[in-house]
Amino acid sequence: MSIERITVVGLGLIGGSVALAARRAMPNVALRAVDTNADTVAYALEHGIVDEALRAQHAREAGWFTPVDGLTAPAGDLVVLATPPVQTAEWLALLGELGYGGLVTDVSSTKRLVVSAAREAMLAGARFRFVGGHPMAGSERSGVEAASATLFDGAYYVLTPTEATHMDAYRVVHEFVAALGARVISIEASQHDEAVAIVSHVPHVTASALVDLAVTRADDIGADLLRLGAGGFKDMTRIAAGDPDLWTGICLANAPALRRGIADLTAVLDGFSGALERGDVAAVRAWLAGPADVRRALPARWVPATAELRELTVPVSDRPGVVGIVTTAVSRAGCNIEDIEIDHQSEETAVLRLVLTDEGDSDALIADLRERGFDPVLVPLEEAAS
Repeated sequence: MSIERITVVGLGLIGGSVALAARRAMPNVALRAVDTNADTVAYALEHGIVDEALRAQHAREAGWFTPVDGLTAPAGDLVVLATPPVQTAEWLALLGELGYGGLVTDVSSTKRLVVSAAREAMLAGARFRFVGGHPMAGSERSGVEAASATLFDGAYYVLTPTEATHMDAYRVVHEFVAALGARVISIEASQHDEAVAIVSHVPHVTASALVDLAVTRADDIGADLLRLGAGGFKDMTRIAAGDPDLWTGICLANAPALRRGIADLTAVLDGFSGALERGDVAAVRAWLAGPADVRRALPARWVPATAELRELTVPVSDRPGVVGIVTTAVSRAGCNIEDIEIDHQSEETAVLRLVLTDEGDSDALIADLRERGFDPVLVPLEEAAS
């Protein structure tokens, strides 16, 4: 691991879990944390979650993000912004103004606002290198007290490289995320926001709506519906117990995609309601059977076959953006990157070497990369090592 020091900004569930998972995987890496809450800072220090912790203003005064004697932060210095999207955007602007020169990533569940803020900071002369990220993991509990070193184990962790993403920055952040126990995929920021609106944000709003509906109808029916809520209702509405302040920020930051998702869900429900009104047995059963089949087919967790690992070699020009093109092509094909290396051939050329699991459509991946002007080679890892 090439990271020597990690500073987590925002010690909530995710930020605290990042620190704990990093502590577990990288015991020799220095861990620092920044939070606005004095009690949170004290808790993190008391429980050994980090080595140092300060409130935000004190961290600035201590020069944690400011070059010393004209020197920028070392290449192994990583800042993880674990704050809501709006605050993450503010931190990116601040880090740029302070002249911070290390690596920066974030955990925001909406990416367009954050990626745009990083781009604006770069245009304003920021010296850091940024790689957007979002762990697809969480809990209805919140706060550093709920943090867990195993939160990311086996979970997908999205990285959102752009045309400005430097290859080496992506490699280090990928390495870091994999060390946390997560499985990394790359998606463009706009595609990410559309996707999480459907699989995360709409479900959260729906769960809240179901609870609200139960409370409202209880007044009409004259019974305590929540007492009658069986396991299915409790399971479906568990996420409604999430932090309302956090989710207000998430919903507003991804409002366009969330509104489209709500409209699509409404159309689906209207279709089912119409089938009920018609008494259409076949339509009702088909509506219920299709999702049931899909849900049952979802694996609890993908376990790659180590013997089936493959090495993808892609000669590239050594320029920002190229790693995003290649890694998002890998994700489009349904493949997963187990490891990534960059072999710099010269100042202008390099070779990307990606170890892929046995998932996805490798033929589609090779065709996609060739259409984009690359000359990829994919072979079994054992063959590549021989």
